[in-house]
Amino acid sequence: MHPDAPALDAISFLLMWTAVAIYALAFIAYAFDLARRSQASLERADAKVLVGAGAGAPSELPPGAAVAARVAERKTRLFGRIGTVLTVLGWLFHLTGTVLRGVAAGRVPWSNMYEFAMTGTLLITAVYLGVLFWRDLRFLGTFMVGLVTVLMGAATLYHVDVVPLMDPLKSVWLVVHVFVASLATAFLALGFGLSVLQLLQARRERLAVDAEPKRSFLRTLPSAEALEGLAYRFAIIGFIFWTFTLIAGSIWAQDAWGRYWGFDTKEVWTFIIWVLYAGYIHARATRGWRGTRSAWLSIVGFIAVIFNFTIVNQFFQGLHAYSGLS
Repeated sequence: MHPDAPALDAISFLLMWTAVAIYALAFIAYAFDLARRSQASLERADAKVLVGAGAGAPSELPPGAAVAARVAERKTRLFGRIGTVLTVLGWLFHLTGTVLRGVAAGRVPWSNMYEFAMTGTLLITAVYLGVLFWRDLRFLGTFMVGLVTVLMGAATLYHVDVVPLMDPLKSVWLVVHVFVASLATAFLALGFGLSVLQLLQARRERLAVDAEPKRSFLRTLPSAEALEGLAYRFAIIGFIFWTFTLIAGSIWAQDAWGRYWGFDTKEVWTFIIWVLYAGYIHARATRGWRGTRSAWLSIVGFIAVIFNFTIVNQFFQGLHAYSGLS
C-alpha cells in the first residue's frame, strides 16, 4: 500500500465524481441526439410524401424544406459528436481516478465491489468508444453512457477505503480472472443495449405497415435484423471472455481452496450466466431462434450478469464475499 494512500484515494474519489458528472452531461447530449433523430425522421417522411405527391427527387424539394432537412441533419450529428467528446473526456478522468486508486492500493484496482464497478464501467466505456472506430453506434450512446453513469454513481455512494488484500486474493489470478470478467461484461452490455433497441425496432416495423409516419428516432436506426446481428456478434465475444472467466475462476479456486468447484453462490451464478449465453448462441445458430425470442435471451443473460454483480456480491454469503461492504 502506498504511504500516501488516503490522499491518493481522496483524489481518485474526486476524479470519479467528476467523471460521473461529465458522463451525465454526455448522456444529456446523446438524449438530444435521439430527439433530433426523431425530428429528422419526421422531416424525411414529409420529404417522401412531397416526392410521392410529385415534388420530384429529394434534391428538387422546395428550398425551405431542403434547407430545414440539412440543418436538422447537422444538428443531429452535432449533438452526437458533443456526446462522444464528453464521453471521451469523462473516460479520461475515469481512467486517471482508476489508476490512482491502484497506485494508492499498490495493486490492481478491482479487489472489492467499489473497485470492480470502477474498472468494469471503465471497460464498458472503452469498448463502446473503441467500437465507434469500426461502426457508428452513437445511437447507443444514451443507453451505454446512461448505464455507466448509474452504475458508477451508485458505486461511489458505497466507496470503501483502501485496505490490504485478503489472503485468497493474493494471486496472479486476481489480475487475469477479474479483468477478463470485466471485459466480458463490457461486450455483453453492448449486446444487451442492441437487443433492447432490436425489440423496439421490431415493434415499430410491425406497426409501421399502413401507418402514418410518426416522429421516432428508431426510423434512423438500422433494421431489427441488423441490430440483432450486431448484438449476436458482441454476445459471442463476451461469451468467449466469460468462458475464460469461468475456467480461470476454477483454477484459482483450486489454488486457493483446494478444489475446482464447490457450488459456492458466486460460482453457481457465474455458471448460470454461462448457460444462458450458451443457450442464446446455440438456439440462434442451430434452432432458428431469431427475432424477439433471441433478443429476450440476450436481455435475460445480461440481467443475470448485473444480478450477479450487485445482489449476489452484497447479500449472498459465500467464499466470494469480497464486496468490501459491511
